[in-house]
Amino acid sequence: FKEWRDRMKKLGKIGPKCPLFKKNGDLAELIGVVLGDGNIFKFPRTEALTIAGNTKNKGFINRYAKLVEKIFSKSPSISKSCANCTKIRIYQKNISRRLGVPTGARKDKNIVIPRWIKVNKEYLKRYLRGLYEAEGSFCVHKPTCTYKFLFSNRNKSLLKNVFWALKFLGFHPHGGSYKIQISRRKEVYKIKDLIKFRQY
Repeated sequence: FKEWRDRMKKLGKIGPKCPLFKKNGDLAELIGVVLGDGNIFKFPRTEALTIAGNTKNKGFINRYAKLVEKIFSKSPSISKSCANCTKIRIYQKNISRRLGVPTGARKDKNIVIPRWIKVNKEYLKRYLRGLYEAEGSFCVHKPTCTYKFLFSNRNKSLLKNVFWALKFLGFHPHGGSYKIQISRRKEVYKIKDLIKFRQY
């Protein structure tokens, strides 16, 4: 029976128990934020997606709780794990496969931008927004003429992806061991507005 079922799945006659997500800007942004501040944990019969955010950043918590509910058609649980951290969590089957995000730690895994995001600038902007909302920062210190739009992460392939995406969108990023930065004043404000960073 298993062999027959596997063959029918390959032929498309039996669909997955949980349908694939619709490829759009919302999904692109969710993938970005999960790669930044999320984790997918695999259980024997299901998977859990957790997105962690700063409790003080209520805009972040509200935005991504609503986005998870919209995409999964199911309300996530929202709970404080400590004074400064709030977790958005949902359980469902095949989350990793449907998002295209690996389970467990991703530090040394090769992360690629899905092609459907890569070829669509609007989706790419939403993907970057998710990444920056999770791991980005905006800093201006006018007395020293210092302007920074920064993305930090320890996954080298993810840093390369962000660098490529910024270049593709016409910016001039530069990088370090664990960061990608834009430092030109006009570009710092432009990219912030382009991806609607921290605009809740």
